[in-house]
Amino acid sequence: MTAAHYIDGRWVAGEGVDCITVFDPALGQPFAELTAASALQVDQAIAAARLALPGWRNLSGSQRAAYLIGFAQQIEMRREALIALQMQNNGKPRHEAVVDIDDAVATFRYYADLAEGLDARQDRDVPLAVAGFNAHTRLEPVGVVGMIVPWNFPLVTSAWKLAPALAAGCTVVLKPSDITPLIEQTYGHIADALGLPPGVLNIVGGKAEVGAALSNHAGIDKLSFTGSNAVGSQVMRSSAAHCRPVTLELGGKSAILVFDDSDLDQAVEWIVAGICWNAGQMCSATSRLLVQDSIADALMLRLKSAFETLRVGNPLNGEVDMGPLTSQAQWSKVSEYFAIARSEGLHCLTGGDVQRDPGWFVNPTIYADVPVASRLWSEEIFGPVLCTRRFSTEQEALALANDSRFGLVATVISADLVRAERVAQALEVGHVWINSIQAVFVETSWGGTKGSGIGRELGPWGLAAYQSVKHITRCLG
Repeated sequence: MTAAHYIDGRWVAGEGVDCITVFDPALGQPFAELTAASALQVDQAIAAARLALPGWRNLSGSQRAAYLIGFAQQIEMRREALIALQMQNNGKPRHEAVVDIDDAVATFRYYADLAEGLDARQDRDVPLAVAGFNAHTRLEPVGVVGMIVPWNFPLVTSAWKLAPALAAGCTVVLKPSDITPLIEQTYGHIADALGLPPGVLNIVGGKAEVGAALSNHAGIDKLSFTGSNAVGSQVMRSSAAHCRPVTLELGGKSAILVFDDSDLDQAVEWIVAGICWNAGQMCSATSRLLVQDSIADALMLRLKSAFETLRVGNPLNGEVDMGPLTSQAQWSKVSEYFAIARSEGLHCLTGGDVQRDPGWFVNPTIYADVPVASRLWSEEIFGPVLCTRRFSTEQEALALANDSRFGLVATVISADLVRAERVAQALEVGHVWINSIQAVFVETSWGGTKGSGIGRELGPWGLAAYQSVKHITRCLG
């Protein structure tokens, strides 16, 4: 694949030094190669976005909405090919890949609706306490936006950024992950099909060097990043150097709290989904299970059985519950945590090991009664590894749940809805589910507190992240 990058409305070959090899993680075998973009090509992409900005921002909200509807329709038209690519490159089971495609479609449709209403929201009067003046507001795009997206939910994470940015009137330079670089190219093909003005959307692929060239560039007005805390800190430093806004969606070490009035079978279903969806490769994975003493033994028996009956395998060979980890690097990282658990003497209830050839599979794992001093309790593993502890009281459960440097999500399971709501309000996170799987709706916000990031995506907050508020005040005298 030679023309792998989309710059100023044209497909161009990479001019960088890195060769990107794309793998099927279920086999551990490559199936595509491409050459990374160069720093000069990043410059060209940003220049194209800057040149396209006046024309794009001056379109009406309705005109931009028509393009967003087109993106949704074009993703639908490519549904089966995109599902297959998710399964091959990410190792996602088919049912998970379907959810991802539906999520991307829903995101573009939602922000098309919001774009439709933008014109009516312009030039709104602001009541003033002092006579003789008039003031009104305008909502304007922040400008050229750099976007860096991860490998665990490609197409989805980029949709969460692209759709609101384009709706607001911004132009974009998107850098996909070098682990999953192919599926984001779909957006360039869709731009061609829709006749999107050249430069409105640019896609430059590569490794860390390309991400650094984008995040350090003086020509962007905002940067939106989803990924690790280590890289997020670098992105924040580069944004600070230019005094520009940044949205960061980073790591998590989220808790799921199960109280003694819970339906145990239902609780098991929600616990498994919270840690084994996408093979646990989620910033929102509820990897710390807190269970009330009186039901702990019964719940752990059911949970062990559920983990051991999960169908783990190649999603291209049939229906499975969990696929492989997406990269060899992630497989190695999870393997290292298994070694740490052994060195710490943790009680492994099930799993705790990797599967050897072919592919990058690990066994779903439960560690029981994990000390809070354990690295596995406090560090993000990004795999299907569940650490459990018991609690006696609601106050103890909240103290354990909130004792984390992360604050992305949490889940509360209880038949007492008054208590569940009270606990949800006390949890120091950005999103809480009560008696539910991790259902994420485009109308709700996404983002965390503490070390889990800055800003919010989705909902009207996601659109506001790409808008600048301008006030115009006029003397009437």
